[in-house]
Amino acid sequence: MTDVAVRGSLWLFAVNLVSKSSQIVVTLALALFLTEADLGAVALVVSVVNIGQVIQAMGVYDIVSRTALDPQRTAGTVLTMSIAAGVTLTAIIIATADPIADALGTPEAAGMLRLAALTLPFTAAGGVQMALMHRNLDFRRRMLPDAGGMLIGAVVTVTLAAQGTGPMALVWGLLCTAVAQPVLAAVAGARIRPGWDRDAATEATKWLAVVGPGALIAVLLINVDYLAIGHVLGPEAVGGYSLAFRIAWVPYIMIAVVLGGVLFPICAELVRNGQTSRLSTTLQRFTVATLTITGGLYVVTALSAHGIVVLGEQWTDAAHILVLLCGYGLGLSLLHVWYQVIRAAGHARQYLALEATHLVALLTALAFTTELGPQAVALTQLAVVWLLVPVTWLVLARNGLAFPLPLRATTSVIGAAALCLAISTLLPEGKNIAGLVATGLVLLATYCAITLPLNRTVLIGLKERA
Repeated sequence: MTDVAVRGSLWLFAVNLVSKSSQIVVTLALALFLTEADLGAVALVVSVVNIGQVIQAMGVYDIVSRTALDPQRTAGTVLTMSIAAGVTLTAIIIATADPIADALGTPEAAGMLRLAALTLPFTAAGGVQMALMHRNLDFRRRMLPDAGGMLIGAVVTVTLAAQGTGPMALVWGLLCTAVAQPVLAAVAGARIRPGWDRDAATEATKWLAVVGPGALIAVLLINVDYLAIGHVLGPEAVGGYSLAFRIAWVPYIMIAVVLGGVLFPICAELVRNGQTSRLSTTLQRFTVATLTITGGLYVVTALSAHGIVVLGEQWTDAAHILVLLCGYGLGLSLLHVWYQVIRAAGHARQYLALEATHLVALLTALAFTTELGPQAVALTQLAVVWLLVPVTWLVLARNGLAFPLPLRATTSVIGAAALCLAISTLLPEGKNIAGLVATGLVLLATYCAITLPLNRTVLIGLKERA
């Protein structure tokens, strides 16, 4: 388990590094070539498609990772279910694109929504293929379909955007990515034939009944703010918010999702082997890693947020939103890692209850704050996610999964953040990308010099036998 986990972490990090780096390039290109209203319309279309992707896949990774049946036959059954759901959703979205676009305050986006809906059957197939790789921590093979597909989509998007295609550039890029993923996954060796196994279908249905709604709630949690802003304030307000959100999303995806992606199959195997007593120790190590690493990236990002204006003066307000969303991203990173253990330990209903509580609290707060503007929405996200952190900790403790609070890691992160803040006031304000990179590297080096030595023992523990 040790070598596999370490290699899995490194390969998944490499996959995310390539794929998310391409997304960063896409984000910068869109900010340079699109208006706030155009970027907002694209963000709303992507939000709808993201919800569709989760509905068609609900719990695919969990089902394939946890099953005690033949994983290949289970994957074939789930593939049939997912593609059928994807085709159905595509037809529904195409038929209802006009009223959906009207409800989001972007009637002109109906055409983009129809084109984007065509991605769903392809992402359904690719998702099951990568879930089978995920079960075995075989993230090396995921490099080709995951990162390769993203690179193809990024090249298409940036090229079309530079040629003046407008917001349709991103939609065509999404379609190219979606089509490329299952093809490249098959080339990488993940060849799954659609099939049907009654036992696998029964197991999948039971698991979907619990984890599926949780997956849907999770994607609503990260898209409902876009939908609320678009409906109340219009696509232009979504534009600046979405740019800040895309930037704040990077540390979460590159670190927390990587660690959570490795943690779940590790914990699932511990449960299958009857070694549940080791779950809390494993979770402690991954929590410290999440806190220290994402904490550093968010500190540097927040202190460099003013530099977003190098993409254009129209993004000035997005800097303040970005600072708030950095705090939100750190809290969400901790929740993501903790949720993996709760689900792997068989407490899927409690996970669902936590996600539902989060969504209800967020929707309730947004009903009062959205009209106040995008910054108020970002502050709402920050407040609600940190209210869920102690609640989730209590759930861990109730199930015997809690561990001693990482006081050393927390103290080191706070101390390093304070020192970085002091240093940032002495550094010259970066007026171009090169200056921003230099400032960021200085702050990151300062942060690492404080936090890494203090948490070295625990971080090295990730390499030990889980």
